[in-house]
Amino acid sequence: MSSEDREAQEDELLALASIYDGDEFRKAESVQGGETRIHLDLPQNFKIFVSGNSNECLQNSGFEYTICFLPPLVLNFELPPDYPSSSPPSFTLSGKWLSPTQLSALCKHLDNLWEEHRGSVVLFAWMQFLKEETLAYLNIVSPFELTMGSPKKVQRRMAQASSNTELDFGGATGSDIDQEEVVDERAVQDVESLSSLIQEILDFDQAQQIKCFNSKLFLCNICFCEKLGSECMYFLECRHVYCKACLKDYFEIQIRDGQVQCLNCPEPKCPSVATPGQVKELVEAELFARYDRLLLQSTLDLMADVVYCPRPSCQLPVMQEPGCTMGICSSCNFAFCTLCRLTYHGVSPCKVTAEKLMDLRNEYLQADEANKRFLEQRYGKRVIQKALEEMESKEWLEKNSKSCPCCGTPIEKLDGCNKMTCTGCMQYFCWICMGSLSRANPYKHFTDPASPCFNRYVFPELLLSAVFWYLICRPQAQEVLALFREFSYIFKYFLLYSFHSFLSYILSYMHFLENEFYDENVLSEDFL
Repeated sequence: MSSEDREAQEDELLALASIYDGDEFRKAESVQGGETRIHLDLPQNFKIFVSGNSNECLQNSGFEYTICFLPPLVLNFELPPDYPSSSPPSFTLSGKWLSPTQLSALCKHLDNLWEEHRGSVVLFAWMQFLKEETLAYLNIVSPFELTMGSPKKVQRRMAQASSNTELDFGGATGSDIDQEEVVDERAVQDVESLSSLIQEILDFDQAQQIKCFNSKLFLCNICFCEKLGSECMYFLECRHVYCKACLKDYFEIQIRDGQVQCLNCPEPKCPSVATPGQVKELVEAELFARYDRLLLQSTLDLMADVVYCPRPSCQLPVMQEPGCTMGICSSCNFAFCTLCRLTYHGVSPCKVTAEKLMDLRNEYLQADEANKRFLEQRYGKRVIQKALEEMESKEWLEKNSKSCPCCGTPIEKLDGCNKMTCTGCMQYFCWICMGSLSRANPYKHFTDPASPCFNRYVFPELLLSAVFWYLICRPQAQEVLALFREFSYIFKYFLLYSFHSFLSYILSYMHFLENEFYDENVLSEDFL
C-alpha cells in the first residue's frame, strides 16, 4: 500500500465519521472498512401496498400503509490496499424492502460511479446517491407495492443467480429495471418472508417517528410551556401535542370520575381519543386497572346481547341467546330472566314491585303500539291495567283528599266546618292546618287567639252562603246583589282576617249603600 493511498483512506474514513453520526457510519476495527446505514428521504404520504398470491395466505394482504421512514440500506465496504489509485472498494449492499434484482441494479450503478471517480475517493458519492437518488433511479413511486413470491422459487433462483431467470421475491412493481438481469452476488436481501418484512417496516417507521418527535420542541396548549417531545405525548388521530404532566392530571381526573369514554383530546371539538397504551404509560397501575375495568364494562353495556348476572356476589357478563329471555351465568350457574332479572319463570309474566308501578305506567303511556305490545307480553295485560287504575286512583286522592295526621287515611271534605273526624281512627283534626285536635275541646283550636286558625271554624263557602241569605232578605235587594258582586274582592280579605273583621267590612259597605246605621256589634251577635 502506497503512503498516498493509505493517507487518502484515512482521510476519507475520518471525514465520513465527522459527517455522519454513530447510527449512520461505523468504522471497522480490524480492517480498513466499515458499515454505513443510508436512510432514504421519502416523499410525504408515501404508501406501501401489500398483495398476495394464491399459494400463500398473507394476513396483511390488500392493505395500504402510510409511512414516513423505510428501513435503511446497509452498505458494508472494505478498502483494498491500492484504493483509490487503482481498485474500487469491495462492498455488499443489503436492504429489506428491495428485491435482489433492484439491489443488483444499485450495485451496478455504484460500479459506474467508481468508473467516473477512478483515482479518487468514492464512498461519499456512493452514500449520497443511495440516499437521494435510489427511489428515482429504481422508478419507485407511491404506492409502492410489495408482492409475494414462492419461497421455493426464490431459493432456486438465488442458487441459479448466474442464469438469466427472473427473481420476484419481495419485488416491487413500478420499476423499469430489466427483470431478466443477472442477480449480483453483492446484493443481499436479509429478510425471511414478506410477512415479516411488513411488520419490520411498520415497527421501524414507528420507532423513527418517535425518535424524531422526542428531539423536537413543542408548546403544550394546557400549561403553555415549551418542552421537548420526550416530555410530551400526541394523540394519534389528530397529532395534537401536550406535555405528559398535564395529560397525566387530565386522565387521572377523568378516570376517578368514571368518565373512561371521555379521554378525548383536550382541544375543543376534537374527537381524538387516547389509546389504552398511552393511558397506561401516564397513570399509575391502580388507576389503569380501574380504567381498564370501566372501559370493558362500558363496552359490554353497549352490546345488546350481553346482560349481567343479577346476583350481587357475581355480576359477571352473560351472553344472551337471540329470541330467548333466559340467561345462565357461566360462573354461578344461576338461571334468570333477562327482562326482570329475577329467577327464570318460563312463560309466566314478569312480576312487578309496587315501586315500579309508577315507572311502568309512565313507560306504557309514552310507548308506541309496538312497545305497548312488548310491555303487555312481558308483564301481562292485567298487570298493566292494574297499574293504570292504581295510579289514577292515587292521583285522584292526592288532588281531592287529605290524609289523616294520625293514621294516614284519605279524607274527602265536601262541605261543613273545618273540624274534621277521621273515619278510620275517629281522630279530630283541623282541615286547614291538618293539626290534631283535642277530643275534650276540639273547638278551642278555632277560638284561641294564638292559634293560626283563630275564627276560621266555618268553611268560607258556607259562611258566604249564610251572609248571602241574611242580606237578600233586606228590602234593598238590588243593592245587596250589587254588594255580592264585590265579594270576589273581599273574599281574600276574609281568609286573611277574622270573621268579625269581615262582617265589619260588609256593614260599612251596606251603610254606604242605604245611608242607614247598623249596629255591627249587635248584628254580629245576632248572626252568630
